[in-house]
Amino acid sequence: MRVTSSMYYNNLYSNRNDSVQSQLFDVNKQIASGLQIQYAKDDVVAFSETMRLDNELVGLGQVKKSTENGYKLSNQTDVILNEFDSTMNRMRVLLVKAANASNSDLSLDAIAAELRTVEQHFYNLANSSINGQYLFSGSATDIKPISPDGTYNGNNVALNSFTGAKTVQQYNITGDELFLGEKDLVRRRVTSNVVNNNLVYDYPVGSEEGEVGILTENSTIRQLMGDTGPSTAGLLQHNFYVRGTKSDGTSFNQQIVMSDDQPITALLDEIEKAYGTNTVDVSLNDYGEFVIQDKIKGSSRIEFNMVGAVDFDQTDNGGRDDANINDPLYGATLGQIDNLDVGEKDFSKIATATSVAGNPNLHVKEFVVSNLDSSLSSGVVNIDGLQYDRTEFTSEGSLVSSNVSQIIKRSRIVGITEMIAVEDRNKFATNSTLLVDVSSTAMNGTAFKLEGLTSTGTPLDVDINFAAGGSTFTDNNTGNTYNIYNMDNPRTVIDGDEIKYQHIMDVMNMAITSNYPAAVPGADTDYDAAILAANAAGEVNLSHDGKIQFQDKQNSNTPAKFSLYDTNSGDFSQPASGITFNVNNGITVRDPKTDFFDVIDQMITSVENYTLYPDSTSVNMRNIGIENAIAMMDDLSDHVLRAHAQSGAQSTSLTSSIERTSILEIGTMTLRSSVIDTDLAEASLNLSQLTINYESMLSTVGKVSKLSLVNYL
Repeated sequence: MRVTSSMYYNNLYSNRNDSVQSQLFDVNKQIASGLQIQYAKDDVVAFSETMRLDNELVGLGQVKKSTENGYKLSNQTDVILNEFDSTMNRMRVLLVKAANASNSDLSLDAIAAELRTVEQHFYNLANSSINGQYLFSGSATDIKPISPDGTYNGNNVALNSFTGAKTVQQYNITGDELFLGEKDLVRRRVTSNVVNNNLVYDYPVGSEEGEVGILTENSTIRQLMGDTGPSTAGLLQHNFYVRGTKSDGTSFNQQIVMSDDQPITALLDEIEKAYGTNTVDVSLNDYGEFVIQDKIKGSSRIEFNMVGAVDFDQTDNGGRDDANINDPLYGATLGQIDNLDVGEKDFSKIATATSVAGNPNLHVKEFVVSNLDSSLSSGVVNIDGLQYDRTEFTSEGSLVSSNVSQIIKRSRIVGITEMIAVEDRNKFATNSTLLVDVSSTAMNGTAFKLEGLTSTGTPLDVDINFAAGGSTFTDNNTGNTYNIYNMDNPRTVIDGDEIKYQHIMDVMNMAITSNYPAAVPGADTDYDAAILAANAAGEVNLSHDGKIQFQDKQNSNTPAKFSLYDTNSGDFSQPASGITFNVNNGITVRDPKTDFFDVIDQMITSVENYTLYPDSTSVNMRNIGIENAIAMMDDLSDHVLRAHAQSGAQSTSLTSSIERTSILEIGTMTLRSSVIDTDLAEASLNLSQLTINYESMLSTVGKVSKLSLVNYL
């Protein structure tokens, strides 16, 4: 076959030249860009893998940024909680110093002043911020968490950083958790506030009954309650009426009968039995005051009130016992604690025969006294133990408040279509909480009494009746009875066991502001219109700690004075009140629930009042006292320490996440580099080889081109 010029060019030069030039171009492009490929068409598999790794790097970058932002706030929280710890240690040192009996009033004043400075420092720490974001407001980071009165204004929403696929890490401590949280390991403790001395020593013929002074658990019931004759005159019967709430949230009334010669330890044992076997410890403190401590951790339910009574003359009613409210002599009022109203509460007047009481031989001894309002009074008076839960709410300016937190006492499942929620025990009630979940009894068949003065100063007397056939409320001043409606469609009169706190507060607001439904018993439209009118004049709601409050919107100093209580209150022949709202109860000195700034204020007030233990004769008869303040400070410190530990754990977790993300970033970048990046050494070697090959080809082509056609043939 004859070799033509075209064949020579195509076979020897053209095809190889194009291939080598293409390879040279690719190698130069790789060296210039640093990438093995630049377009998907260059290598579809490598391009897809590169895009996946790029997305992974973007995700890791977002995780790292989110985690770093969370770490900044978490780290600042850790710093602030360090200062909390130091400040609390300083406060405890000052309280211990104040408890020293050698302190003069001037010294205590100086300590109290420094404690107030410490308190202000706590306020400043609580309102700490970083980059304009408050640390302890939950998700409401633009709202200052603590008001000057100690009210928490934030929420309990956790802030989370994304730390990986489907994983998050909380990085804040909410004020709700820090300042209002619960201490699960704390056992609630309450105490009476009446100092108990040897009363028999005060009676002229009773000096053989030991020395004057504070009683101990080994003292006798006669020394506790007094007597008007020698111990050889015969044994008297002493009646003790105990009311309160058990560890399981059940309210109870218990009458305990003791005799002269029994020791106080026997009374303590009987009180323990009233609360239930092995559920509480009952003892006397160094002031002879009764102390009840729950054996169950993390419960805020136990309450205590006790009244003692002894009849020194059992001949005046034919040998009957005036101190026994269940004695037949009381007839129509059998079982009513008010039967003791005619007795003498000041034993010194009995001892000196100066009593002007209706029955000067009936000694009624209080163990818990409060500076609360009487439900039938028009001003502040000291309430005796007979009025356990029939006391007026506390009035301050336009606000009227109860003193008992409404706490859920049972767990139950609440369902709305497919949505299920669980309400846990020991949580504060909210507007949507059913009364039956707080009450120790069913609501149907029970009744509440709301009495006192309205927001316009007129008499207030309302009965609220709970019934399965439909609940109602009655204005006893007019005799009108109105229906209470639910929010179902269609609207119906509500079952007593279905009534929520919002329903009862609507009724209260209508009655207190005198805005009743236009018609009797009233349709649902009349009911709604009355609620709207009442809301314009006032508002009844639950505070952050579950206490009922009335806010007068028309008076800066409201005339409203009222009490709300179960109609069984004070009747020992009936079941105990299922729910209490405002009570003359034992003073709380330890509790799982925390109200940080309220407790701090109580501690400092105990120093300002020079009060070592609760004392009904002090300026503030319900103050906890310095000794209890020290124990409460220990509880607060433990609570803050747990929050601090949580913050530290969060910071550690976020730090680990940042380190892990950095390692993953490096690994991903390395893997991406191996897929897409050019190996410059290899590319340079390829370039050298291709260049040599190209030059060799050109040299060969040049040499061949010099041959003549004859030589070539």
